[in-house]
Amino acid sequence: VQLQASGGGLVQAGGSLGLSCAASGFTFSNYHMAWFRQAPGKEREFVAIIDRNDGSTYYSDSVKGRFTISRDNVKNSVYLRMNSLKPEDTAVYYCAAGQGYGRNPKLYSYWGQGTLVTVSS
Repeated sequence: VQLQASGGGLVQAGGSLGLSCAASGFTFSNYHMAWFRQAPGKEREFVAIIDRNDGSTYYSDSVKGRFTISRDNVKNSVYLRMNSLKPEDTAVYYCAAGQGYGRNPKLYSYWGQGTLVTVSS
């Protein structure tokens, strides 16, 4: 099983960035997919989730209206489009796969290695 996240980098406040996560080794379409993030000195926090069945999405209040999660079950990939980035969005971003739907990291069986997003002011 592998989740390979990519797309992180340095961006100025107000800018945009897109993250990708390529999955392999499990039946991608059977899993809800989510993004979490962890800022230095803070706990890992939920960012967004996309349902395995109908593609419905749910976001944390801190990113709602700015971030968009999507998935491609043919390419076995999940994406996170981030617009209007703020310095407080700076964190390592992780993709995760789980068969339970929710914000709790314990619901997720598989995790990517993380990709660093840095937003400068």
